[in-house]
Amino acid sequence: MRKFTLIAIGLLLTAPAFGETVGEKTGVNSVLGISPTTADFVKEAAQGDMFEIQSSELAAQRSDDATKAFANQMIADHQKTSDQLKATVQSGTVKAAIPAAMDSSHQKMMEELKSLSGADFTKKYHDDQVSAHKDAVSLFQRYAKGGENSALKQWAGETLPNLQHHLEMAQNLDK
Repeated sequence: MRKFTLIAIGLLLTAPAFGETVGEKTGVNSVLGISPTTADFVKEAAQGDMFEIQSSELAAQRSDDATKAFANQMIADHQKTSDQLKATVQSGTVKAAIPAAMDSSHQKMMEELKSLSGADFTKKYHDDQVSAHKDAVSLFQRYAKGGENSALKQWAGETLPNLQHHLEMAQNLDK
């Protein structure tokens, strides 16, 4: 067991060389309340926005009226945060790259959504929205509290209340 712990610690310490920290990728940072690196924050926030926009575009076509209204708000709000994040990175104040596409886990969620219809689609979309917004709230809270880049840290703190409101709205979709 001790050997495993030492290996795990070693991986956590060397992981930044691989682009995304193991702790962020596995959710360990979230559980421990550790702030993500700037590169991880930008990557996770951008991929979250991509998923929110693309899944909500699908929901705006396939769901009931209440879900469509929620989806349209998610599209507008997440396009805004995506544009703000891109502008901050492009300004040169943040040294990080915006990913061009979603990672495999978000892509898998999209493929599953695309395969569903009717009530099954709507339930999965609702569940995904709750999960995605819980992840986003955690990510933004942790970066706003202890992030490395002051401009990005401020933006995370300013964006957080909207994400918390989105989470509340997503949790109320099934009520």
